[in-house]
Amino acid sequence: MTEVNEKHPLELDAPRFSVRKPQTRIDKQGTLDDRQRVRAALAGFARDFSRLTAAYMEACVHCGQCAEACHFYVTTRDPKYTPIWKLEPFKQVYSRQAGPFAWVFRTFNLKPDVTIGELEEWQELIYDSCTMCGRCTQICPMGIDIVSLIGMARHGMFEAGLVPHELWAVAVRAEREGSPLGATPKVLKERIEWLADEHEIEIPLDLASAEILVTLSSIEIMKYPQSIVALAKILNHLGASWTLRSDGYEATNFGMLSGNVQWQRDSSLKMIQAAIACGAKTLILPECGHAYGALRWQGANVYGKPLPFCVLHISEFLAENVRNGKIRLRPLGKSVTFHDPCQVSRCGGATRAPRDVLSGLGVELREMPSTGDVNWCCGGGGGVVTIHRADELRYKAFEIKMRQVEDTGAEVLASSCANCRQTFDDGQAHFKWDKTMQSLLELVAGNLV
Repeated sequence: MTEVNEKHPLELDAPRFSVRKPQTRIDKQGTLDDRQRVRAALAGFARDFSRLTAAYMEACVHCGQCAEACHFYVTTRDPKYTPIWKLEPFKQVYSRQAGPFAWVFRTFNLKPDVTIGELEEWQELIYDSCTMCGRCTQICPMGIDIVSLIGMARHGMFEAGLVPHELWAVAVRAEREGSPLGATPKVLKERIEWLADEHEIEIPLDLASAEILVTLSSIEIMKYPQSIVALAKILNHLGASWTLRSDGYEATNFGMLSGNVQWQRDSSLKMIQAAIACGAKTLILPECGHAYGALRWQGANVYGKPLPFCVLHISEFLAENVRNGKIRLRPLGKSVTFHDPCQVSRCGGATRAPRDVLSGLGVELREMPSTGDVNWCCGGGGGVVTIHRADELRYKAFEIKMRQVEDTGAEVLASSCANCRQTFDDGQAHFKWDKTMQSLLELVAGNLV
């Protein structure tokens, strides 16, 4: 991302937190000692604990299959990157305090108490080396939802002030300003006015009533503004009743990625309330993977009841209109390979949609090895792309993607996630690779009949 190099704020409004050591810890008002910090981490983890979680804790048979599903392990062969091992401090506490044989563990001191040093060491495993892509969960023969456990561990790590400082900085900025990259309502308005004027296209903002509410990711607003133009072009082509709303446009959710449940809720509620305010029947999420999971699958839980509108990822919206004939496309006339964003495809279930869109474009689709629901992650999801110290590890994981793409021999590389696109752009620059990621949305807009 473009803004993560800013200095870590010394005083925050959002809060109960201030900075002591920006690289590793954030104290609650500077009053927590290490023992309290450990308790805060474990309490944060336990807050979401359930019988199902206990079953997950007991089910692991140490088969190691999750390791072979993890891009960080496969590219390093370092056993510490085994997905289930990333939960070891929390498993340790469970065994000692809540498991069926807890009294045995305590009596014979079979598992010692977790220390702040262990949690600081595990910060790298829980944040830097996990994109929460879900491949480990998918492959686990015991059905353990490792990703959900990592999410719970992040809740605990946040409570202890153990969030990597770059991820913390963008999460704080999102909570305070409404956008992790500084795409405030004022910036949004200025961008829309500029894009509408330059491209001579109508981009409605803050309409009191509309059938469709469109949301964006800050990456699109600041780095890929052509996506906004493409979206407007398609919706206007359809004659749709739609709007952007300055009170609920930012779909990225760094509260979820950092582990702050309240900030996650705040971010989701802005979009939910904006959709309700304009009477929208459909809310379209942008080309952003984790935004899809945060609102499509967790939004109703945040809201406390079923959402009064339909939530669609932009690829689902495009596919629906390609299938019903409302969007007709000129043949692209090229071979294409598609990178499946983990949160949209494997974790979200919208695997078919982009392929229906590509079919409408008349392309020769060349699938990658291990494609669709089992596709390899780009390596930048889950907030990893914001963490500078994780770059070397992330680049190792990205080599899998380069090999996958090269194996297809396709002329065009496309995806439907701006975060994946950003990771690919960064990988392309780092490796001086000759492949450039294309936006599925922009391909559609450029080939409308």
